[in-house]
Amino acid sequence: MASKVYFLPWNRINELYKFLKAARVFNQVKSRNFIAIKMHFGEDGNKGYIKPEYVSQVVKIIREKTAYPYLTDASTIYVGKRSDAYHHLLIANKHGFNIDSCGCPIIIADALRGNAETKIEVNLKHFKQVTIAYDIYNADGFIFLSHFKGHEITGFGGALKNIGMGCGSKAGKYAMHHSSQPTLNNKHCIGCGNCVKHCYQKALSLLDKKVVMDKTKCAGCGQCIVNCAFKVFKLNWNEAPAAVQEKIVEYAYGVLKNKRATYVNFLNHISKFCDCFSLPKNNPLMEDVGIVAGADPVAVDQASYDLVNKAYGKNFFKKIYPEIDSTIQLEYAQELGLGERDYELVNY
Repeated sequence: MASKVYFLPWNRINELYKFLKAARVFNQVKSRNFIAIKMHFGEDGNKGYIKPEYVSQVVKIIREKTAYPYLTDASTIYVGKRSDAYHHLLIANKHGFNIDSCGCPIIIADALRGNAETKIEVNLKHFKQVTIAYDIYNADGFIFLSHFKGHEITGFGGALKNIGMGCGSKAGKYAMHHSSQPTLNNKHCIGCGNCVKHCYQKALSLLDKKVVMDKTKCAGCGQCIVNCAFKVFKLNWNEAPAAVQEKIVEYAYGVLKNKRATYVNFLNHISKFCDCFSLPKNNPLMEDVGIVAGADPVAVDQASYDLVNKAYGKNFFKKIYPEIDSTIQLEYAQELGLGERDYELVNY
């Protein structure tokens, strides 16, 4: 049976609260439940994150149901402004996320140093167990607010990536990224050192004005690929994107095990790279599209994918990443029973 997916055009964003109430997508929220609103607070200098004024509308609905909402995310594996709870909360506040603006507390789900975690048994193709942030596990239910955009390894990032990669502990993120370790071709290297500067794992260094890599330190985070203008770094496009997508989906399977959730994708500021990068070139590449909401993460991501491509006039994601089949995540998630790619779009 096709899942219902609700759509609000971006030019009516001022109707977000009414749209979400009319769609009744938060029916799974119960009184006195702790509801984790999982989102991304944006890296320092990034502008693509979902803005506090929109998040506050979601919080308002949850509070009306006399539940206990909290905004949450987990630590990153690169040493940026979101690699521990202390600095993560500082950048969240800098971007306007606090109790006054959003109406609820912020709890970084894997604690101060990003090592508060729990294991969930999944027994799937890549993982027998997944390791997720502890206060994700402790939530009674979820609202996943996801900024839908391009992604340098998975083609696009939406609800599934927000669930799987976003809720993984640091150990889990390492496990999911492991397949995306790049190779390098030194003949293109000019010794500028920009990749070394952005390699937060200190896996890169310069030797005789050429970059070298210590693969034992590489986390596969993709910072070097994005920050190199000379195509020194390259992924195995036949393996890495597919494996990472499947691993993310298996983590999503673990996160959602015995839990109820709602999914809201924001199709605006649609850029080539994810919100972990604060790059001048990470500007939007097309007009804002709208908001997609529903109770099926596969259908919500599929509808988002289709709506972006329709608005762009051709396959936007194949245009920006011709080497990546970004629908692998949708197909595998459907195979695991997380949802259906078939959907009924309900326009508001």
